[in-house]
Amino acid sequence: MLTKLLSRASCADCKECCVFSCYDIWEQPALSPENYQKARQLLPDAEFIPKGKQSFLFRIQEKDMLKNSDLFLCPLLDTEKGCLLGTEKPFECQIYPFQVTELNHRLAIMLSPLCEVMIQQPIGILLEVLKTELAEKIFSFAEQHPDVIRPYDDRNPVLLWKNQNLENYLEELNHVESKL
Repeated sequence: MLTKLLSRASCADCKECCVFSCYDIWEQPALSPENYQKARQLLPDAEFIPKGKQSFLFRIQEKDMLKNSDLFLCPLLDTEKGCLLGTEKPFECQIYPFQVTELNHRLAIMLSPLCEVMIQQPIGILLEVLKTELAEKIFSFAEQHPDVIRPYDDRNPVLLWKNQNLENYLEELNHVESKL
């Protein structure tokens, strides 16, 4: 979904989005009922907990942590082949490092600063791809599947608010950048 911004090779080399610490276990993606069923088939020993009304998370226990660390890999990550779900991976994984948040009852798309490739992209390019290809899909999915909406985190920049007039925003951004 993000191939205009992020190469598959960059993702395969990094895998930062598939690693969680014991302090951010809640950051793991919500598994839709379809993802959950497939994960149960692929990982019959995995344990799950409900998230919201229709999603699930992996139940992570101390035994799941990487040796001598407080980190764990997503159980669906095959370090050689990538996600065991392939193209059917959770929606949050498909759009990462974009994330949906809600603040004051308004949906927004944030950018996680953990993806080094994406944070180096010019903001105008990120916004243009959001506007032309992704924002409508992301907001629509979030409205239908509210379990993917993350709490607002003021460490992650909001790129776009739902129903924001992107043309005016891009014009303002270009005007500010031209003065710099």
